[in-house]
Amino acid sequence: MTREEKSKVIETLTAQLSENETIYLADISGLDAGTTSNLRRACFKAGVKLSVVKNTLLKKAMDESDKDFGDLPEVLKGNTSLMISEVSNAPAKVIKEFRKKSDKPLLKGAFIEEAIYIGDEQLDALVNIKSKDELIGDIVALLQSPAKNVISALKSGGGKLAGILKTLSEKEG
Repeated sequence: MTREEKSKVIETLTAQLSENETIYLADISGLDAGTTSNLRRACFKAGVKLSVVKNTLLKKAMDESDKDFGDLPEVLKGNTSLMISEVSNAPAKVIKEFRKKSDKPLLKGAFIEEAIYIGDEQLDALVNIKSKDELIGDIVALLQSPAKNVISALKSGGGKLAGILKTLSEKEG
């Protein structure tokens, strides 16, 4: 790879790191071609972009990026794959699901909206992270709940009140 090609790759990686808030680093070494193809397919279905990167180029891109990756560059050893997604827990779910059939990919680390996770033991925590849309849905449901209770009480109370008034009017007559 020429110096010019390397600088183009670094430029592309830096742009990807800057534009995305969900970045996972995984080790997929040792997977055969068929298994790797299945992993790529699973990533595509989940909206996760998977690419194998050179550690030195990714480290330079991290340095040039406007984000603080903390200790994440230290996990750049051996085979590294970059997993980028708009949904914060999608790559973790793909990894967890895929590991039901294979011992890889291993999670090296993740950067999610300024939070840094290092090590494969973080996988379960990452799977349980709620996406922005899920959080908004939870908040809307919580906000709707009291209003629904008030409306329900008014409707049932109104029915009871009408029934009482009707009974009273019939007694007088």
